[in-house]
Amino acid sequence: MKSDKMIWETFGAKYQDDRRTLKGGRLIAGYMGIVMILAGIITMLPLFTLFFYPEEIGQAQYFVAPGVSAILAGYLMSLVLRGRKAGRLEKNQEMIVVLGTWIIVIFVTAMPFVLTGNYTVTQAVFETTSGLSTTGLTVVNTGTAPRIFLIHRTVLLFFGGIGLVLVMTSVLSDVYGMRLYHAEGHSDRLLPNLIESARLVIGIYSGYILAGTLLYVLFGMSLFDAINHAVAALSTGGFSTRPESIGYYHSPAIEMVTIVLMLLGGTNFFVHLLLLKGKWRAFFSHCETRLMLFLLALFVPLLTVLLTNSVYGNVPESIRAALFQAVSALTTTGFQTVDSFASWTPAMMFLMILLMLIGGGAGSTAGGLKIYRVYVMLKEIWWKLVRDTYPDRVVFTEQINRGGRKDAVTDRERKQINAFVFFYLLLFGAGTFIFCCYGYSLQDSMFEFASSLGTVGLSVGITAYGASPVIHWTAITGMFMGRLEIYVVLIAVVRMASDGKKFLREKRFQAGTSGKRNGKRIES
Repeated sequence: MKSDKMIWETFGAKYQDDRRTLKGGRLIAGYMGIVMILAGIITMLPLFTLFFYPEEIGQAQYFVAPGVSAILAGYLMSLVLRGRKAGRLEKNQEMIVVLGTWIIVIFVTAMPFVLTGNYTVTQAVFETTSGLSTTGLTVVNTGTAPRIFLIHRTVLLFFGGIGLVLVMTSVLSDVYGMRLYHAEGHSDRLLPNLIESARLVIGIYSGYILAGTLLYVLFGMSLFDAINHAVAALSTGGFSTRPESIGYYHSPAIEMVTIVLMLLGGTNFFVHLLLLKGKWRAFFSHCETRLMLFLLALFVPLLTVLLTNSVYGNVPESIRAALFQAVSALTTTGFQTVDSFASWTPAMMFLMILLMLIGGGAGSTAGGLKIYRVYVMLKEIWWKLVRDTYPDRVVFTEQINRGGRKDAVTDRERKQINAFVFFYLLLFGAGTFIFCCYGYSLQDSMFEFASSLGTVGLSVGITAYGASPVIHWTAITGMFMGRLEIYVVLIAVVRMASDGKKFLREKRFQAGTSGKRNGKRIES
């Protein structure tokens, strides 16, 4: 009897524990509530600008209304988590969390633009997607826009550069750890504890921004411009407070500071840790560092020669423009020192498109295919040549250098890289085709969509304020897919479709069971 009692007590406790455990859609809905609160806070952060520019107090209403509404809605949604234990996310449900997080924050932070009456919903979503994806394409006239809206865009770059999920991880818990961390596109865990890794990333990021701001002020920028440009350069976002971008200042010193910040932003955070620890040999031996330096050493001289022959006519000015624009394209920042790309030849535009497609380091704030993937594919070609040249009895180790350690490239990783590159180029072709359908040249269409998909921000004017909604939504899709690296979106959609079918089957089954019971009651 005693043993039976213990069994029933154990079973009852487990049953009660299961009832308190939140799983599936309800758990995801609860987390989306937390995301809504985060989105509301992000939307209201620009209000601090009013302490320094009180004359813009009339703009506050556009931020308070959506910010407070999002926080209240998020609080109500998060109540589902109260008094309940969070269960484990099922396979690929972390992708739904990441996808939902980005969609919610994009639409909530777009509301201030919509409420002004100066922008359509499409234009507002385009602007916030550009900001959060750290692209830098814009429909805002920075010459006349209120400062609070310029700060709003910079706030979006800050959080988009770090990663919204990374911010949540640093504040909340390590429950889903690496699954959410990797789902958002981050690569190496810098420290054994994920929360510590997240906070270290934010600390490094903030430290660079502070240093960049001070250097900008030292070289003649106003404090307001310095803060905005430091965040934009490090996040590889490219939003500027000036219509002429960095070219407005005509300052070699400011351009050099920007180049350094862009390179830091386009570098893997794990590589940053090597640099900060003084491990110079490991830093320069890392495969991504070596390929980035090689690409710049190759493309900058090529652009210099072409610019000298076609645009500037003198070598020093050509080197200056070539270096800045090559770094801007490769790190996917999108700052410009040139007035327009209209005078650039097809050969120069082709080189820029290649750099934008390649992109920056894995686990950095940059977009594109990522240098790591390109490096592995180039190594694959070399390994294939070596295998075919030497006898079969010769054994080769197919490894890559990742900061002092040699890592083997598995077949699974190779397949993932090949599939990603295929999807990326397929999407690039589709977006380019849509732009061409609206009468733009193949060169301009390739350039603009490479900029959108690579989250770059360089533009030939296709996605400007007056563009067709179809053009803007095509660019929005490119920026969104580029930032979340395609797989997250595809897997999340497939998982939601699967869960939806499962839910409908269960509902039909319950309805059928209920109907049979009611029929038996009537017969009796």
